[in-house]
Amino acid sequence: MSVQVEQLTKIYGTQKAVDNISFQVKHGDILGFLGPNGAGKSTAMKMITGYISPSAGKVSVSGIDMLKNPQEGQKAIGYLPENNPLYKEMFIKEYLHFVAGVYKLEAKKEAVKRVIEMTGLVVEQHKKIGQLSKGYRQRVGIAQALIHDPKVLILDEPMSGLDPNQLEEIRQLIRELGKDKTVIFSTHIMQEVQAICNRVMIIQNGKIVANDTVNNITQQIHGVQKIVFSMEKPIDINTFKALEIIDSIEQKGNLTYEVTGKDAYQLKKALFRIAVKTDNPILQLQDMGTNLEGIFKQLTHSSK
Repeated sequence: MSVQVEQLTKIYGTQKAVDNISFQVKHGDILGFLGPNGAGKSTAMKMITGYISPSAGKVSVSGIDMLKNPQEGQKAIGYLPENNPLYKEMFIKEYLHFVAGVYKLEAKKEAVKRVIEMTGLVVEQHKKIGQLSKGYRQRVGIAQALIHDPKVLILDEPMSGLDPNQLEEIRQLIRELGKDKTVIFSTHIMQEVQAICNRVMIIQNGKIVANDTVNNITQQIHGVQKIVFSMEKPIDINTFKALEIIDSIEQKGNLTYEVTGKDAYQLKKALFRIAVKTDNPILQLQDMGTNLEGIFKQLTHSSK
C-alpha cells in the first residue's frame, strides 16, 4: 500500500480531533477527502505527513513508518498545507529554486522548469509571489509540493481560490499526476471529487463515515432519487402515479415536473418509455440526486 493508516487518533485536551481511523490508499489512487469544517481532515493530513505526531496509531508511507523514520517518509511526500505558506517577497522561480535546495536536488534548474510548466506558471514565473492572485499562489504551492517528484501527494484544499479556467487546468493536472502517484486531496467542491477521484472518504467528528468509490457510496445510501424533466406537451400525472417505480410526481411549472423514487436509472427508463408511447418528447431532464453533495449532507448531518 502507498499509504496505510491504522487506528490513528489525535487528542487535544478532552477533544478527539481524529478518532481511531484506519484506511489504505493504493498507488495510483486519487482519494477525495471530504468533511465539514472541524471534522478532522487537516489534522489527519498533518499526521500522515509527519507534520504533527498522533496520540495513538500508526502511519506508513511507501512502506516507511512515519513515527520511526519521519524524515525518510517525508521524502516520498509532497504536501500543500491548507493555508499555503509562501515567502511572498520572493520571486516564483527564486522560491522554487530555494525549495529545490531544501530537498538537496542535484538538478535544481531542471526540476524548477518542470514544475513551472506543469502548473501553468510559465508566464508568471518572474513575478513576486506577493503580486500574484490567490489562484496563482495555489499553483506555486502545488509546484513546491511537486518539486522533488514525490510518490505521494497530499493537498489540503488545492482548489481554493481558483477561477473556472484554473479549476479545469488543475483538475487535469491532478488526473495526470494520479497516473503514477498516489494523490489525497481535501476539498469542499463536490463536483471536483466526482470529476477527478476514483475513491472518496468522508470524515465527521473525527470518524470515517464513508470510504469507497463514488458509485458504491451512492448505491449504499438509499436516499430519495429526484428527477426534474420538461415535456413538449402537458402530461396526465395519473399515468405516472400508476407506476410502482415512482413514489411521487409534482408539477413544477407549465410543462415541468418532478418525480421521486428509489432508483434513478429506473425512473429515467420509465420516463423515456412514456415519452415514446405518448409521442410526447422529453425536452429537458436533470438528475437532482442522490449526488455526492446529497450523500455528504446526509452522512455528516446524521452522524452529529
